[in-house]
Amino acid sequence: MLVGVALLAVYVGIRVDGFIHSRAHQRGSSVNFSLWSPKRIEEYQQALLSDSRAPVALLRIPKIGLEVPVLEGTDEVTLNRGVGHIVGTARPLESGNIGIAGHRDGFFRGLKDIMPGDLVELESGDAHASYAVDEIEIVLPSDSSVLQPRSKSAITLVTCYPFYFVGSAPNRFIVHASLTQGIPATTAQAASEAPAVSNENN
Repeated sequence: MLVGVALLAVYVGIRVDGFIHSRAHQRGSSVNFSLWSPKRIEEYQQALLSDSRAPVALLRIPKIGLEVPVLEGTDEVTLNRGVGHIVGTARPLESGNIGIAGHRDGFFRGLKDIMPGDLVELESGDAHASYAVDEIEIVLPSDSSVLQPRSKSAITLVTCYPFYFVGSAPNRFIVHASLTQGIPATTAQAASEAPAVSNENN
């Protein structure tokens, strides 16, 4: 019985620690799971226990009630815990085209309701930038042109499509938004090779 109590105490401690990290990284906002798949909810909760890296930025889309930490990279743990900065694109709050990927059955499912003109906000430390959605397109996973620099500083959101497809989705849903307010702190250099749209499989 003592061993059982001890194990329970350890488990509760880990869950509380994960909860604290999650709340801190999302500035106290709660995650709305109403559109999420049960599998993604479970994997999100597991990711909180295994990954405590600090986010590189905070992404907000008021239209769909989204506020989510942006983590570096697009590996599975990263995309289960938040959304990921696509390596090879401009870093958050830099000038250039900032690529951010997320799961279609998790944080980015709400992108199905996004429209041109909707606001996208990015915050990192004291820096803040606002972007307006100006283009939405559906492309093949191999089409990396969507992450190339645009005519002005921009953010490009990437998720799989269709949103409710069973299995590995065949396409990518792309949301482009151009900078409207906020001056990026530095100038990003274009990558010598075009980055992949996303390694996300579902």
